[in-house]
Amino acid sequence: MKTQSSAIAGSAIAVSTPEPVPGSASGPASGATAEADDAAARGGSRAGGLGTLLAALGVVAFSLTFPATAWGLEGFGPWALVSVRSVLAALIAGGCLLVLRVAPPARRHWAGLAVVAAGVVVGFPLLTTLALRTSTTAHAAVVVGLLPLTTALLSALRMGTRPSRTFWAAALAGAAAVVAFTVQQSGGALTGADLYLFGALLVCAAGYTEGGRLARVMPGWQVIGWALVFCLPLTVPAAALALAHEPVRLTAHSVAGLLWVAAGSQFLGLVVWYRGMAAIGIPRASQLQLAQPLLTLVWSVLLLGEHLTPAAPLTAAAVLVCIAVTQRARG
Repeated sequence: MKTQSSAIAGSAIAVSTPEPVPGSASGPASGATAEADDAAARGGSRAGGLGTLLAALGVVAFSLTFPATAWGLEGFGPWALVSVRSVLAALIAGGCLLVLRVAPPARRHWAGLAVVAAGVVVGFPLLTTLALRTSTTAHAAVVVGLLPLTTALLSALRMGTRPSRTFWAAALAGAAAVVAFTVQQSGGALTGADLYLFGALLVCAAGYTEGGRLARVMPGWQVIGWALVFCLPLTVPAAALALAHEPVRLTAHSVAGLLWVAAGSQFLGLVVWYRGMAAIGIPRASQLQLAQPLLTLVWSVLLLGEHLTPAAPLTAAAVLVCIAVTQRARG
């Protein structure tokens, strides 16, 4: 009886003990929960900070593409520069895929990878390189600043989404600003370089759209990696043919430009970009990419000594505002 009474008393005391207020510092369980929440918050903050840094590095890598291409054209012909850069990037990507023992993509993804290869690996580099023979990098940067808008438009058509009227108004305003800039800079008519740049916008946007769709089922770096590798049967003979028919003059600028567009722009830049985008999300990463055209304008002055007209930064800023509006508009 005594033992039973003690047990009942102990039970009564245990029940009558007030429970700690959730989130308070009292009680060991609450303290452990608070510490766990703090640790999770710190871990999330560190992951977000690292993701932002990686995405920003990707934007910097992409912003250097046009100046590096201009350097590469000092020693290579346009066809040689494009084909050799693709071969070098494919060797790097293929090495990574081989070392990590990544299985080849399923056959159902081959058509999508072909679109990525045609737009990102071949089309965009070739058309922009041909344009940069006669166009300044500043001019090209402003025109290609429409790429996020063009990608959004093709993505809406491909995915069947219906953006809002605000989105379409901002997209059309950005396109009008770039067209007005190109016509004004070209003396009232579009040049061959402008046509190359607008073509590059379309093929690259198609490649980005299809690559974004494929990135839902495989890591983004593998999408560009397999696209590069699949192009080797085309790019290797193209490189051999171009090097045999176009004069090559190896200089510090031409070699540095080639290495950057191959390793930095074509592969490593995309690796850190996709890693950062996965960590912080597409919307936040897209906000960072808004600075890319303006960064290219800075590089064109610092690395190439180009002189900017007032219209270039003003148009780039106008396009930036239009893209920011499309990012916030809800369809």
